Amino acid sequence: MTKFKTALSAGCLLLASAGFAGAQPAAQSGPTYDPAQLPSSKGVVSQYLLSPRGDIEGLLLADGTEVHINPMLSTEMAFTVKPGDSVTIRGLKAKNTPMIAAATVTNDASGATVAGRMGHGMHERGANIEAEGTVKAALHEPRGEINGVLLDNGTVVRLPPAEAKKFAAQLAIGQPVYVRGMGVSSPLGKVVLARQIGADRTKLADVAMPRMHGPDGKMHGMMRGHGPMGGKPPSDD
Repeated sequence: MTKFKTALSAGCLLLASAGFAGAQPAAQSGPTYDPAQLPSSKGVVSQYLLSPRGDIEGLLLADGTEVHINPMLSTEMAFTVKPGDSVTIRGLKAKNTPMIAAATVTNDASGATVAGRMGHGMHERGANIEAEGTVKAALHEPRGEINGVLLDNGTVVRLPPAEAKKFAAQLAIGQPVYVRGMGVSSPLGKVVLARQIGADRTKLADVAMPRMHGPDGKMHGMMRGHGPMGGKPPSDD
């Protein structure tokens, strides 16, 4: 195991076991461990990255860095940080991909900080929606696998990593894309969990969704969880 992976695993264990402010037992007045000890990064927020049901589950910085957060913090994040704001992020950084699993996000102007236990999964949920545009950038899971793209109009398109690999040529930067699926279009942004994808609406291929058993014993469509804290950590690939 590399030194990076060792440090990363230790950091994830520390954060997952400790939690952050707002997620502590009543007997504690604050987090057991100090997130200020984590690496710090600065940047300007370009846009929110949304889940298919419209929650903020990440930030895209102006330099292309993806910042993963817990969508349970969506409302607090929307009030605290907006596109165009300069922010300071503390969390674990991937080695070769511009990506951060955030523990805290601070608005540099106001000093307000969003902090909480990090981790989430992407459930297929939302309204039927479609989108089209040109691929501007690839988006990733914390482990580095591509799980979607950003279009030139700001739309986020998500699909399972295995399907993103399958449609790699279609998702290459500069390629035209048309998608149909489940998602949300709101003042926060537009996101589509693709069920069909193609160069245009006349040439569509189906996107397979992973299946898993729910508590009721039935099969449910669900993208693999890609939570930064409490899930798998960023990789160094």
